[in-house]
Amino acid sequence: MSNYWLMKSEPDTFSIDDLKRLKTSPWDGVRNYQARNFMKEMKKDDLVFFYHSSCSPPGIAGIAKISKEAYPDHTSWDPTHTYFDSKSTESNPKWVMVDVTFVEKWSSILTLAALKQSPALADMLLTKKGSRLSVMPITKNEWEYIITMLKNKRPLAGQIATYHQ
Repeated sequence: MSNYWLMKSEPDTFSIDDLKRLKTSPWDGVRNYQARNFMKEMKKDDLVFFYHSSCSPPGIAGIAKISKEAYPDHTSWDPTHTYFDSKSTESNPKWVMVDVTFVEKWSSILTLAALKQSPALADMLLTKKGSRLSVMPITKNEWEYIITMLKNKRPLAGQIATYHQ
């Protein structure tokens, strides 16, 4: 049985286009314990909504899948790396990463505003006030509802942002 996830990335750091170009990439640099614990639960072939954050507009840009389960995030051991953590060592790693593989890029971003407007998604972690996790679980019902929203263009006009290539 597959699990479903949402993973956030700032598109000027790593976008859905970057993943499409690379095909598969490690998802490194997660430095929140709750998000790390979610990553430890990820299984090969679990599906992931790829979410663009800290941009205008933020929203879901496409789909990826987990292609390698959690393993130590070696960037935490490198003192020259942005994600260095002096408390994490090779013998006692504190952080993990997973590998994600590109599945599809949507022609439109399903915006956070559209997700928040949907009563069916009121309990989704992403839509709750103050939720800032970069990795979070999605229920099967939330996953299916979001896929239906995109296919039916259910959000109000302006709530699905077209990509500008």
